[in-house]
Amino acid sequence: MARKARQRISYVLPLANSSGGHRLGVNGLAVDGDQSVLYSGGRDGVICSWNLDLDLNRSSTDAPVESPSDSTDDAPPDKSAKAAASKFRSQMQAHTHWVNDIVLTRNNSALVSCSSDLTVKVWRPYAEDGHLPETIGLHSDYVKCLATPDAQLNWVASGGLDRKICLWDLNRGGEILQINVGDEGNDKGSIYALGLGGGILASGGPESVVRLWDPRTGKRITKFVGHTDNIRAILINRAGDTIMTASSDTTVKVWSVTGGRCLNTLSMHNDSVWSLFSDHPDLSVFYSSDRAGLVAKTDVRNTTDMDEGICVAVCQEHEGVSKVISRGSYIWTATSSSSINRWLDVDIEADKQTPEWLRHYRTSSGASRQKIPSSPQSTSPPTANGDSRKHIPMNAILPLSNTSAFPATNVRDPDAVTVYSMKSPRKPSETIIDGDVGVPVPVHSLPDESIEGQNGLIKHVMLNDRRRVLTLDTAGEVVMWDLLKCVPVQSYGKCHLEDIEPTVNTSESVANWCTVDTRTGRLACVLEENYCFDAETYADELDLEETIDFREDQRINHGKWVLRYLFSNLIDEEIRRDNLYRKSIVDQRERFQRSNAPHSIQLPSSTTPVWQDPSIRPGSPITPKAINGHNYPPTTPGMAIGVATPGVVSPAQSTHMDGHLPPTAEEEPESDKLSSHSQSRPSGDYFSSNPTPPSLASFTSGHLKPPAGPGEAHEDKPPQSPSDTDKDSHSKEGSSLFGKKFRVSFGGKKLGRSPVDAKQPVVTDEKAEDSDESKSTETKVDPTQDNLLGVIEKVRQGYVVQMQENPGEEVTTALSPSMPNETPVLKPPLSTTVIIQEDRPDSGGVADLYRGTVGSLHEDADLLEVVVPTWLGDLLLLAS
Repeated sequence: MARKARQRISYVLPLANSSGGHRLGVNGLAVDGDQSVLYSGGRDGVICSWNLDLDLNRSSTDAPVESPSDSTDDAPPDKSAKAAASKFRSQMQAHTHWVNDIVLTRNNSALVSCSSDLTVKVWRPYAEDGHLPETIGLHSDYVKCLATPDAQLNWVASGGLDRKICLWDLNRGGEILQINVGDEGNDKGSIYALGLGGGILASGGPESVVRLWDPRTGKRITKFVGHTDNIRAILINRAGDTIMTASSDTTVKVWSVTGGRCLNTLSMHNDSVWSLFSDHPDLSVFYSSDRAGLVAKTDVRNTTDMDEGICVAVCQEHEGVSKVISRGSYIWTATSSSSINRWLDVDIEADKQTPEWLRHYRTSSGASRQKIPSSPQSTSPPTANGDSRKHIPMNAILPLSNTSAFPATNVRDPDAVTVYSMKSPRKPSETIIDGDVGVPVPVHSLPDESIEGQNGLIKHVMLNDRRRVLTLDTAGEVVMWDLLKCVPVQSYGKCHLEDIEPTVNTSESVANWCTVDTRTGRLACVLEENYCFDAETYADELDLEETIDFREDQRINHGKWVLRYLFSNLIDEEIRRDNLYRKSIVDQRERFQRSNAPHSIQLPSSTTPVWQDPSIRPGSPITPKAINGHNYPPTTPGMAIGVATPGVVSPAQSTHMDGHLPPTAEEEPESDKLSSHSQSRPSGDYFSSNPTPPSLASFTSGHLKPPAGPGEAHEDKPPQSPSDTDKDSHSKEGSSLFGKKFRVSFGGKKLGRSPVDAKQPVVTDEKAEDSDESKSTETKVDPTQDNLLGVIEKVRQGYVVQMQENPGEEVTTALSPSMPNETPVLKPPLSTTVIIQEDRPDSGGVADLYRGTVGSLHEDADLLEVVVPTWLGDLLLLAS
């Protein structure tokens, strides 16, 4: 039997309440244009949604192209119009590690996220249970990217550092297809970028190779070689014949699928290109961002060669831009900051934003582009009302490639040049190209709006007492936390953590009982079975609010102490259920035992004819007795059977037959030959003057059985086996006190949210022995039931033994959680997050089995009975 995977318990200390938002950097963005909602996935494992209150249906690239003659008649822009501020909508802690990517699918009704916690999850924000993310896939290493096909399809693709591409069914269908990129023998086959379109799936990573796959079969179509560094983003046009890739080698390449070659290499960035975005079906308008924070927009529409397109520096972030998206007239950027910036888009095609020299270049032929009619440094003339027209500055234009005919800031008007080099062979009429391109100046220097994030923890140090932890957040504030109370105990303001540590640390040495991390911006404490009970503290050294009498030199175990009160609500719920269970089995036992049952049945006197006895009701089932002075019927001489008709028997005959006369039907009722009158007799009748109450084994077997009569004492029939008893009582199990598997319950358990299957306990049959002594019951629980439910079943089996040994006494509880003198009362905040995880050695990490809060554990008792490991169940319910 395979060994059960090791489980661990984690709890996350809550930070101060805030209005909502990320606490660490943002890695993923997605926009629902129909509902005007922005979704973001952060390094804190949180997915947030924001109401934008914007009209996002009109794209800035769809503006009509106006002729130069119409440009002077345009009205000035309305400067009073201001976009509405974004409002926080909701958030959920979807993952326990960084969220690396998110995508919208199924017509924006489902949001899929992937994380470094190895999982791929789906969230349906408009469903009734939209607050519950559901795991649909699991990788064996960090999951870095996602790609989704058409909105009508019901699957999503994910790629990770395990060198695998997986296709997942969004309707809980599991894995549809798996492509192992590592099968081709490359050690750098990690997946950092995926693209889907036109029935083609493309992947890229550190090996600098773009591979194309058939998503229906998983077969490789071809591969493109040309990049020299990690591939970070991939776009595929709607027709599936053109692919665009961005790489850390600072280039963006355009590939022809049909031609199998690279069409263009674009070099408008001077740093690693991290993100690409385009909603144009032919990728003619796209956005790119790099590690230096530059966001560029490229428009190659109405051009025969991509080098003839225009690339504009739209904005500049302070950190690298990991994700850029656009919708309507706005651009959103995600960086290592917890805030999300919204920028106004630049409409390159709109003449009212384009100076005359740029319009001339866009509309002129290649032969006439050597002469520029006016100086690029000049501005558009003022309009009739005196307002100057907004235009794209010359130094915001970026060269698309090294061979581009139209660089950005390296073009000068020959009329503006007054001094020429005497050695230069260039004619005065030719355009002068500067060798120094210079630093581009973006169109926008400030964002249109900033969606502010919150402060998160980025560094921590555990002190020597293994109970206090110092943390540093993104605002530079140092705070001390108590791991047992789950609260901050002191703030030191904005300072260096290294300066505070020596002043508060102690020289004591305490065993390591937990591990601490701040990877999601919060302080998380992880407990594992093999070492969480190693640390102890003397009780007299504790600073407690309540006075408790401890034993001399009593020690308090840290792990046992904090777990006892993290799960206190679950313990209270299990105690309540235990009380109900014990009451139910006692009530069922009493229903089988009448409180007014007589100790014996008075038979009529033999001297009075039964039909003349006034105490006998008419229609009594008792057979009339023979008036012979004896309590047994006469027999036929020479035979051992009774006569059917009463007769007179002499004293000699009676003496002769004393030893072998069988009783009548009234004195020996047979359980399998009851008459129609006896079937109406109430249960619980006794058949002797000194009856023996039915044993608990008769309840367990499902029916009551009277003691054997004299006629059965010499039968050669072998005793009935327990298995035969179960067969005979199969039809009566519903009316028994409780069956072999303890069918007493308190309503069906709904484990729809459980990621694992609950296994019913398997109990062996009881071995009955023919003995006058009390019977012992040996029961065993299925060893695979290694969870809290197995602990509860063992406790309930103990109640069976208790009822057998003491049938007339009250069933006392066997639950014994630790008392305050062993674990002093702690009151962790109800918002403290509790996580139960399971090691996945085959997957290279851990998987979440449960996530909840201290205040909601009792509501999830059914699920926790399945996922809580046995070692924790014993600690919580049987600690004393």
